[in-house]
Amino acid sequence: MELANRVKTLTPSSTLAITAKAKELKQQGFDVIGLGAGEPDFNTPEYIIEAAEKSMRNGLTKYTPSGGILKLKEAIIKKFKDDNQLVYNTNEIIVTTGAKHALYTLFQVLLNPGDEVIVPAPYWVSYPEQIKLAGGNPTIIKAAEDNDFKITPDQLEAVITEKTKALIINSPSNPTGMMYDEQELAMLGEVCLKHNITIVSDEIYEKLIYTDDLHVSIAQLSDKLKEQTVVINGVSKSHSMTGWRIGYAAGNEQIIKAMTNLASHSTSNPTSIAQYAALQAYTSNEDPITEMKQAFKERLEKLYALLIEIPGIKCKKPKGAFYLFPNVQEAAKLNGFDNVDKWVAALLEEEKVALVPGSGFGANENVRLSYATSIDLLIEASKRIKRFVLNHQS
Repeated sequence: MELANRVKTLTPSSTLAITAKAKELKQQGFDVIGLGAGEPDFNTPEYIIEAAEKSMRNGLTKYTPSGGILKLKEAIIKKFKDDNQLVYNTNEIIVTTGAKHALYTLFQVLLNPGDEVIVPAPYWVSYPEQIKLAGGNPTIIKAAEDNDFKITPDQLEAVITEKTKALIINSPSNPTGMMYDEQELAMLGEVCLKHNITIVSDEIYEKLIYTDDLHVSIAQLSDKLKEQTVVINGVSKSHSMTGWRIGYAAGNEQIIKAMTNLASHSTSNPTSIAQYAALQAYTSNEDPITEMKQAFKERLEKLYALLIEIPGIKCKKPKGAFYLFPNVQEAAKLNGFDNVDKWVAALLEEEKVALVPGSGFGANENVRLSYATSIDLLIEASKRIKRFVLNHQS
């Protein structure tokens, strides 16, 4: 059997690979600490679960419009106005089967074979793969670690060609947790406007910020930038609803219409029950985020302080999301490993701590640690990592 060419170049998810290995070791009876999770460890709030149950009992279990139910679109519009000072109409919103599917569908309708999409590295693992699946070519820009993993306008300008179609901005970032401020976004926006480049602004971690910095959407900086930007968001991280698979995109009506048409031939519609749960998430007066943010902030402070004490590990302190992205290349060399991936594999095998290699994110010197787990486990994980580093110093 011959597989389609489009899937032959796909790179397996490094996150899923390390998670699978950790799970295998757990099944063998080992005490494994997994720091690969890309989701909050809090359950979905009860009032959202109750809304889902109520929707089922009221018979709201049928097909919905492909682009999402009207009430949810209206709630998303209100969210944009209240949180981001952005005004959209219902024809500029599509509800999707998670934010990941919003991105996938967007690239499918935006790209022709050979079109280029600029992807700052470190990047979320699925960006390059989704671009390739749409026939496009990812153009990777290496963001300097000493610039907080953020690209500059000069870097952006240098890689633009006649085939450049779009730029991805992910702020706060997975995997680095770093954020672009208003001035930085404005300068990148100027370059995009100059070259008529569509901006894909992934804002899924918008609510998870642990400093006084405010989240800024590049779409809110000017009417021109709003017209040229597609904003991607969802309820997965903000409301601990990863498994419900509700995301959305907001942008140019022509793009949203094309995405909706494509969705009608792929998923038909996002799950009806999950849509009503998301509707409750956005219309309730309940506060799901404060407790979760406080817990994440405490974990960040604790884990960061412990990590930077370990020989050979240096780390930029993130501002958002729930990841640390330390540079461990020196530690790997101290331990006799010629690359970080081998160091990560040995750490898992010997100390039973699962980290995600940075190579999957376009950063070979780093690893991603999720602090979406208990402080006790984070403390124990840091002890094991330190022991491993000290025991293997050559």
